Amino acid sequence: MQIFYSDTFVLPLPEGHRFPMQKYALLRQRVAAAGIVAPSDLRLPEPASDEQLGRAHDGAYIRRVQRGELTPQEVRRIGFPWSPGMVERSRRSSGATIGACRAALRDGFAANQAGGTHHAYAGHGEGYCVFNDSAVAARAMQAEGRARRVVIIDCDVHQGNGSAAILAGDDTIYTFSIHGANNFPFHKEQSDLDIALPDGAADEAYLDALDRGLCQAIESSRADLAIYLAGADPFEDDKLGRLKLSKRGLAERDRMVFEYCRGAGLPVAISMAGGYARDIADTVDIHFATVSAAARLAG
Repeated sequence: MQIFYSDTFVLPLPEGHRFPMQKYALLRQRVAAAGIVAPSDLRLPEPASDEQLGRAHDGAYIRRVQRGELTPQEVRRIGFPWSPGMVERSRRSSGATIGACRAALRDGFAANQAGGTHHAYAGHGEGYCVFNDSAVAARAMQAEGRARRVVIIDCDVHQGNGSAAILAGDDTIYTFSIHGANNFPFHKEQSDLDIALPDGAADEAYLDALDRGLCQAIESSRADLAIYLAGADPFEDDKLGRLKLSKRGLAERDRMVFEYCRGAGLPVAISMAGGYARDIADTVDIHFATVSAAARLAG
């Protein structure tokens, strides 16, 4: 199984910034040390091109991001200060999901050890998301003739509002988001299927809802490829999560997604999406469990 990473491209952040960027490097180190894939299968992705980004984003927005011409309000909405490193890393993160989709279509499973930037809209970023890697990668696969129909299975604790907005009216890419009802974003967009859970929802309620959602999404999408946002933030000790899933419940979530997709003959490209546990080791544990489970299935 191929795993793509972009954490070697530094994203300068101010002291005390709340986004745990170090989780990506820690995850890559953990995967490499465990030997769950061959060293040659840990891959540095190519950056997404303007053409690839432009299938999901406005050209003017792409240019302003590249040139550092975002307004202070736009930068605050993203949550990261602008820098050349921010641009390069954002392009590489989308490139990693493109690479993971290509590899999954060949091998069954692949992963981007970042990505899941589902709050980015066509013309602006927000919530730590600059470019929407899922929408970019889904349309890249279609443009390359590799997949006709794609299902996005978004299990980050926050609704995939940017994905829903970009892909609204596109019946070839199905968006399914299971998330906290009262969490960011406070204005929700309409996905093809949204399941909003109350604060404190734990393993049983979540997995029952996910089971129903997967049945509907896979049947309705008639997809050739799944992009799975395996957020670690439904975890019970996540600072931004508001749900109460255990690590065991999150592992069962992954198993359900993978088994449903395998049963439907769907290759799966995985991205890590969010994760803000009080102890960063918990976030890394959850992401590592997702990647490990996929690698076992990939053989």
